[in-house]
Amino acid sequence: MSIYFDNSATTKPLPEVARLVYETLSSEEEYGNPGSLHRLGVMAEKKLNDDTDRIAKCLSCKRDELFFTSCGSESVNTSILGYIRQNPRAGKKIISTKTEHKASLESFARLEKEGCEICYIPVDIHGQPDLAALEAAIDDQTALLSFTHVNNETGAILPLEKIVQIRNKKNRNTKIHLDCVQSLGKLPISLSRMGVDMASFSGHKIHALKGFGLLYIKSGVRVQPLIIGGGQQRGMRSGTQSPYLVSAFAMALEEATKNLPENLERMTSLRDEFAAKLEELGVTIISPKDALPYVLNVSFPSFQSETMLHCLEEKEIYVSTVSACSSKSKAVSYVLSEMGVKLELARNAVRFSFCRMNTKEEMDQTIAAISEIYEKYKV
Repeated sequence: MSIYFDNSATTKPLPEVARLVYETLSSEEEYGNPGSLHRLGVMAEKKLNDDTDRIAKCLSCKRDELFFTSCGSESVNTSILGYIRQNPRAGKKIISTKTEHKASLESFARLEKEGCEICYIPVDIHGQPDLAALEAAIDDQTALLSFTHVNNETGAILPLEKIVQIRNKKNRNTKIHLDCVQSLGKLPISLSRMGVDMASFSGHKIHALKGFGLLYIKSGVRVQPLIIGGGQQRGMRSGTQSPYLVSAFAMALEEATKNLPENLERMTSLRDEFAAKLEELGVTIISPKDALPYVLNVSFPSFQSETMLHCLEEKEIYVSTVSACSSKSKAVSYVLSEMGVKLELARNAVRFSFCRMNTKEEMDQTIAAISEIYEKYKV
């Protein structure tokens, strides 16, 4: 049996999600377009609305504040580009960090070419943004703060409450976009109480399906559509909605949030034990101690990242070196570089990313495999 520790890149769909999709696609009556006026279309629209209500309940927001996209990147792009372009009088300044996902960084780069000022505040060795620098940077021209809730490479958790407090103190008109792709289903998310104006999510990171993203836009916040056409989703995102993708996401989200605190506690215990055993082997832990327990970034002495990845792959243990979006560049992680991680550690960095279904036995087997690899390739 293989061991899969690359859940930050993607997750395996739940068996019940796979059954739901098969049954829906095999149905004689569940293939209608939600925009059609005939019976099949009306049925599809009702199903879509019911599932949207389920999602809204899990996220503590209104149905009309949710929009379906094709992926987390589209949701991020729409939030950042759409808000700035729709609200030119809000200001031309955006504040973020250089440890964000490429979907955010590339959006900032595009807006910079359009005349925006992008202010990147530094992060510390634990991946935390410099809050004093943030407070100093916010002014009356600051339109948007955009941050990642949980870093996909290190698991560092954003001090969101403090950031919201600083925003409220300096400029309440400044909006906040939160990339929740890695935190969804792992940390409590209550959109109505978090103080954010836009949030981005992805289906395939919570055991739903690839090809599905979710975008939250708080009531009253104006965002320019990224995709235009038939005017679906109240004009915010054109294109025929896929009821079965929404159903799959609703099911996966309910399952992920059902026992969230218990899962978080259990995974924290497993991560801590796994990290301690790695340290006994001389491995350096890069992730901060208070990181999300589903992500553990470590550095292997004497083994460059890709070498260890393939050594583990030979034993059918699947991990990652950097973000899946950047993995083929073979460059040292820009996230670790921005954190100030030493080059010799960053070159050897490997990310283990877990899901709630992973077990202690899998982690113990991985420790044994790493011990064998060191024994075989002693330097």
